[in-house]
Amino acid sequence: MSFIQLEQVTKLFSGTQKPAVDAINLNIERGEIITLLGPSGCGKTTTLRMLAGFEQPSTGKITIGEQVVYDNSNAIPPEKRGIGMVFQDYALFPHLTIEKNVMFGLNKWKSKDRKARAREVLELVGLGDFAQRFPSEISGGQQQRVALARALAPRPHVVLMDEPFSNLDAGLREKMRYDVTNILRKANTTAIIVTHDQKDAFAVSDRVVVMKDGVIQQVASPREMYRCPKNCFVAQFVGKTNLLTGELDKDLKHVRTSIGKVCLPVALNEISDNIKVSIRPEGCQIVAAGAGNYSGHVERVTYSGEYQELYVNFQQNKTSEPMVIYAPIEENIEVGSVVSFNIKTDLVCVVE
Repeated sequence: MSFIQLEQVTKLFSGTQKPAVDAINLNIERGEIITLLGPSGCGKTTTLRMLAGFEQPSTGKITIGEQVVYDNSNAIPPEKRGIGMVFQDYALFPHLTIEKNVMFGLNKWKSKDRKARAREVLELVGLGDFAQRFPSEISGGQQQRVALARALAPRPHVVLMDEPFSNLDAGLREKMRYDVTNILRKANTTAIIVTHDQKDAFAVSDRVVVMKDGVIQQVASPREMYRCPKNCFVAQFVGKTNLLTGELDKDLKHVRTSIGKVCLPVALNEISDNIKVSIRPEGCQIVAAGAGNYSGHVERVTYSGEYQELYVNFQQNKTSEPMVIYAPIEENIEVGSVVSFNIKTDLVCVVE
């Protein structure tokens, strides 16, 4: 039996006809780091709040460990669920020292044990020397680690984190992804994180749960989800992709599209005349002029620093949506030029 189970959990807010969360099922193992990923309004924060006990499901069942924390006849209050919560704005008390912020959730512990535990978790998050400072005297990244230390202090069954990286600038954000993951691993803590940012989700998660309109679209490891998205929404939400429609060839392994035949990684089981394929931009490999299986005119070039994004339209179909191709930064490619490329089969995927 999984450590956390959500069974047919639905949330319908009063005055609305469409559920915010619609009959979702999710199993989470002990020690896993799971991310709920999706756009605003997809139901990810509502799901987190139902796990925490801040919102009650309309129907369904939630189990944490061996305890049913919610079903149609039972609702355990938040403070008895063994949950540690890290809020988006960290919610630190400005008038309390870092040590006292961490000790705040340990009010039922003996005074000596409270101080010892606060020192222990502050050392875990790398802030052992900051115990007597106030929140205003430390950086945003340090405040986030204090919030995480406070959540970990009571030794919760699970830590819930709501958009933990959204208040950080790009450089600090990348460091904190690593730091938070490392702290959670050291503490051997089960964690559920909510984010709308694919990079956050991929950097910290064992598995990612993509949601849309209150429904789970796919649950997979970051690598599997990127390489093998289940449907068009997932393919586009977890990174840039090119979606092409075509007919499956008789060999069941090639799809005839507007740019030509595209080879699939594995053969399908039956012929279909309406196949949708996802091709990642980095799966398009630029080669010498005329040496590739595909070629088109460059409509636009965008520099990202690490690579160039080429928007390529095809000679035989100039009215179609241009394909996005990543090119090395050292390549001198101008708008209006013709590029030839091949497509790496392992970055092609059939999607629903």
